[in-house]
Amino acid sequence: MRDTLLGRSCKDIDIVVEGSGIDLAKKVAARLGKGAHVNIFKNFGTAMIHVEDLELEFVGARKESYRNDSRKPVVEDGTLQEDQERRDFTINAMAIALHNHNDDVLDPFGGLEDLKNGILRTPLAPDQTYSDDPLRMMRAIRFSSQLGFTIEAASLAAITRNKDRIRIVSKERIADELNKIVLSPVPSVGFKHLFDTGLLHLIFPEMAALYGVEVIKGKAHKDNFYHTLQVLDNICPNTDNLWLRWSAILHDIAKPATKRFEPEHGWTFHGHEDKGARMVPQIFRSLKLPQNEKMKYVQKLVQLHLRPIVLSKEIVTDSAVRRLLFEAGDDIDDLMILCQADITSKNKEKVKRYLANFELVKQKLLEIEEKDRMRNWQPPVSGIDIMETFGIRPGIAIGQIKNAIREAVLEGEIQNSFAEAYQFMLQEGEKLGLNPVRILNESISETE
Repeated sequence: MRDTLLGRSCKDIDIVVEGSGIDLAKKVAARLGKGAHVNIFKNFGTAMIHVEDLELEFVGARKESYRNDSRKPVVEDGTLQEDQERRDFTINAMAIALHNHNDDVLDPFGGLEDLKNGILRTPLAPDQTYSDDPLRMMRAIRFSSQLGFTIEAASLAAITRNKDRIRIVSKERIADELNKIVLSPVPSVGFKHLFDTGLLHLIFPEMAALYGVEVIKGKAHKDNFYHTLQVLDNICPNTDNLWLRWSAILHDIAKPATKRFEPEHGWTFHGHEDKGARMVPQIFRSLKLPQNEKMKYVQKLVQLHLRPIVLSKEIVTDSAVRRLLFEAGDDIDDLMILCQADITSKNKEKVKRYLANFELVKQKLLEIEEKDRMRNWQPPVSGIDIMETFGIRPGIAIGQIKNAIREAVLEGEIQNSFAEAYQFMLQEGEKLGLNPVRILNESISETE
């Protein structure tokens, strides 16, 4: 009902009945005819019917009681009022009566008014609601971030008081809510609530550690927590890619560990991109995020996030652009989105200058890629080519020659073509005391 009133698309309809939801589902399916099939979930006392693109779920009204060490309730049959009381927020505790023709709204807790005013409030006392099921604290913050709603002051205070209860919630469920916050229109809303209530310190301490400013001899560094939130918000209009957004969250994650004060220069964070990339797997494990190519993608962007920024501050050489294309591969476009979002400063002229230079870098990337084809680069001369030409077995010389060819291409000494790379290979082989025993036909045809 909430989504309908908000004008959001909704294909899931929950039907609550005092009595057996399964029995009602069977009767509804019989009325709908042959196309309606009832899926029954006895363990949960629910049933579902798929009607075209809608999912109708039927459940009996119930009441719940909780043990202190678990968020899984003991469920008993209850009244409709008791069923509405067990909901997380008033905006989710509304119902439309279907047993008469008036379509009466059953709203015992003022959900309609809260929906109108953009307020998140619990039906019962917030301490009870959040203590019973601590995941509701994450849901409150997620709804606030997704919908732009304000969490009622008493409710927000209750989250702070009950934050330690989050420890009984599985990390997988926490990660699911966290990802929904990351994907919300303005994720900083959610992360500020997580930080202010203390939840972030418990579920994601590495991010909470970014907070704060230290001053020595009048020199201060920026607050990397709020900088990270700004980068995250900056990137959102340009991508719905969850893992690119996670790259924004983690791009400076190692700054607390690499922070140093140098009297001549002030605060430095040397190597934070390297250490940050090494931290990504552990953070993904801790948060129960996937240990697969998605993690490696985030790791790669964290590792490379400074490179385009540096290029935007200096004279852009072809070789530097080739190296960036070589290392980023197909992720170069996402890397550029991340790096552009990372250009933040209170000095508007400085930002304007960096952005202008950044456009030059992007143009240079296009030109070099079109000319040299460095994205997802493969050596124009293979190890087999080297072995057949010099009549040698696998060994260290092959790696030396391939590395030399790569560096020559990246530095612009030779073109990224078989013909030029092959001639260069012959020269490098000669330096190593290797003599060709066979000249490959492909090289001859290209050089004629």
